Amino acid sequence: MRTDERAAAKLRATIFDVARHAGVSIKTVSRVVNNEPNVREATRDKVRASIDALHYRPNAAARGLSAKRSFVIGLIYENSEEFSYTKDLLSGVLGACETHNYSLLLRPLTLPSAEVSHSIHSFIRLTAAEGVVLPAPIGDMPEVMQVLSGLDVPVATISPKHPRSADISVYCDEADATFRLTEHVLALGHTHIGFIKGHPDHRASHERLAGFTQALQTNKIGLDASLTEDGFFTFESGRQAAFRLLRRERPPTAIIATNDEMACGVMHAAHELDLHIPHDVSIAGFDDTAVASRLWPPLTTVRQPITEMAEAATSRLIQRLIGDEPGAPEACSPGLFPCQLVIRRSTAARS
Repeated sequence: MRTDERAAAKLRATIFDVARHAGVSIKTVSRVVNNEPNVREATRDKVRASIDALHYRPNAAARGLSAKRSFVIGLIYENSEEFSYTKDLLSGVLGACETHNYSLLLRPLTLPSAEVSHSIHSFIRLTAAEGVVLPAPIGDMPEVMQVLSGLDVPVATISPKHPRSADISVYCDEADATFRLTEHVLALGHTHIGFIKGHPDHRASHERLAGFTQALQTNKIGLDASLTEDGFFTFESGRQAAFRLLRRERPPTAIIATNDEMACGVMHAAHELDLHIPHDVSIAGFDDTAVASRLWPPLTTVRQPITEMAEAATSRLIQRLIGDEPGAPEACSPGLFPCQLVIRRSTAARS
């Protein structure tokens, strides 16, 4: 350890310093740090103020040893090309862990895999994670839920196929959001609309297709199956689907891709074909990832609050672990988050 590091270590506040500063016992400080119940709110606020004032950071190993707990949350997610989605997901889960003084450990999985059950069992055994956050599609895999149930590990799911399949779940009404997005495109005069589906194993793919179909039916427009292309939520799948649509004898005047990554691929294909966006073809996506506002033209899309959803799911999971809401009905009910239509310059009236 360098000299400056030794000096810094000596200056770090201890639990004794916090107790003295707040005028409470060391046990009370420990209860506040560990988010335990049975501490008056005024006392809790006073201790937290002292922690902030002294820049106190509890030693995670000592804290876990004294409480005989790990204070670890695991995030198990699909290792995919959707970097923006993963970044927002991590931001939300990490934010909740930091708020509650929990550590976060990650386990990305490449799907499909015959080793999923073994991987998750090993992850829990090695990390001693107290609870696990599962974004789709991991949380929709029966073998995953079976392993975690057998290990008696509490679970919070994000965007599951069946929101009541886990004690804690959060989701958006993606069908309604896609319905509103399609209504926007229809209102611009487009009736010959291409649609690029997402990964068939994801709930989002089916919900978004359902919303698109419902909007067409509501406006008395028949679904043209030849204008519906398969995609996998990746840039290249969106690009290739767009080529198939835009090279048709009668190409669509608008294309809705079911995530921003595929919409980027659609834009790429349109530029390669020397098509002007939005005058030759309007393009829309879904998720409102960071790239959506940085494209040219900026992308019309739907904002799904991934960070907020992930933070809420993780917070509710930790609250259950520390006993703040034992048996509370709201802890078992799905959390519905609103989606927001974001209109930008990639869509315009049919020319």
